[in-house]
Amino acid sequence: MALLDLYDLSLRGRADAPAIMADEPGGTTVSLTFGALDARSDRLAALLRARGLARGDRLAFCLANRLLVIDLWIACVKLGVIVVPINVLYKAREIGHIVGDARPAAVVTTPEHAPDVPAATPVWDADALEREAATLPAERRAERCDATTPAAIVYTSGTTGVAKGAVLTHGNFAANALALCTAWDITRADRYLAALPLFHVHGLGNGVQCWLASGCHLRLVERFDREQALAWFESYRPTLFFGVPTMYVRLLEAEPARARAIGAGMRLFVSGSAPLPAQVLEQFRERYGHVILERYGMTETLMNVSNPLVGERRAGTVGLPLPMTAVEIRDPGGRAVAADAVGELWVRGPNVCAGYWERPDATAEAFVDGWFRTGDIGVRAADGYITLQGRRSDLIISGGFNIYPREIEELLLTLPGVREAAVAGEPDPARGEVPVAYVVCDDGTDLAALETRVRAELASFKVPRRWVRVAALPRTALGKVQKHLLAAAAAS
Repeated sequence: MALLDLYDLSLRGRADAPAIMADEPGGTTVSLTFGALDARSDRLAALLRARGLARGDRLAFCLANRLLVIDLWIACVKLGVIVVPINVLYKAREIGHIVGDARPAAVVTTPEHAPDVPAATPVWDADALEREAATLPAERRAERCDATTPAAIVYTSGTTGVAKGAVLTHGNFAANALALCTAWDITRADRYLAALPLFHVHGLGNGVQCWLASGCHLRLVERFDREQALAWFESYRPTLFFGVPTMYVRLLEAEPARARAIGAGMRLFVSGSAPLPAQVLEQFRERYGHVILERYGMTETLMNVSNPLVGERRAGTVGLPLPMTAVEIRDPGGRAVAADAVGELWVRGPNVCAGYWERPDATAEAFVDGWFRTGDIGVRAADGYITLQGRRSDLIISGGFNIYPREIEELLLTLPGVREAAVAGEPDPARGEVPVAYVVCDDGTDLAALETRVRAELASFKVPRRWVRVAALPRTALGKVQKHLLAAAAAS
């Protein structure tokens, strides 16, 4: 099944049904049926075609949540154009790498982010694009795609700090939508409150795909705002919410009576992108009357594992493999291990990406005989529940965002006065983890000035929350930094 065939169950099969309510720039709110949404994407597809885009070309966007992101996604699916999402928190250094690697025909963005796009790449103003598309006829001219057709290149960093583009196909997104709609019983009767960023696979790969596949109603907001979140729940009355642990920590601030009233109308709360603390799950159950469903996925694989909709949602675990997905726990030699033994998670299924964009070396390293090596370490209990215990790398997950210390370390080493640098995560009750910088620097080096420089170069969530001056970094005999000893070195 082509991805557009799946969408057409809603776009054409439920053309007159309410589809979306979206907050737009300027404070307006737009409501559309599925038929009207289909027509908007047809107009935008015609404009993209007129501007020279063809099947296999890349088109990047750097936008906060708005209706145009949905239009762009569906239009590109219709054309066979590959979408390259860019985090709106990224700065010129980060945007430049993605644009230089993916080589999109253009970047759709706003005047705020346009200066950060490399000069050689065309920038298409989002508002102007939307206005011009509205003047064109709504005539569908779709390319015939199949499960192997690339739909998106989504960038994720490795332990080297160099961002790699995971090539996700039409089949990956379709399989993910079908698995989640089946496992979580998502139907056209649901109402989905979408507060996750659409430049991230959690919002785009899960939320948008499940919405279009099921034909439920979607309420799109620009970003999660703890001051407004409770009012959204009360006014929209959703049945479905996907969030990250940080959001659930904020929702716990609600008065008990208000939380219980919100919970009474909800069907399912889902958490992912970072580990959900067991105490948050229990506090949320007490306050809202719901046990949050925790699941596990990756940029390269979309969703792999989920606690069950019906059955025990076991605190501290990510549950059982999803439909169509095989998961094994293997030792460093690639051999399957017994129950309760620690190993690396290997995944296989139609949800797994086609490989890394123009990185045959990275693809060959990640894939073994059709299995994808996730780099995540965990155990499987005798009854099948999987518990994650960490990363093969030293990845930090903060508020649902991936932070790779090497990227920050390399930037620090370019700054005046810094001789050595290491970044590690430390627990944080709201964000799960936050980065901490340990630096060996010249006398007189101002740590506040270093933070200012880093804040100008990197997204805000990557900026270390603490800065620690140390005399030396703890190292092995071969010179490798022992990050587990950093805190002790700082205290000595």
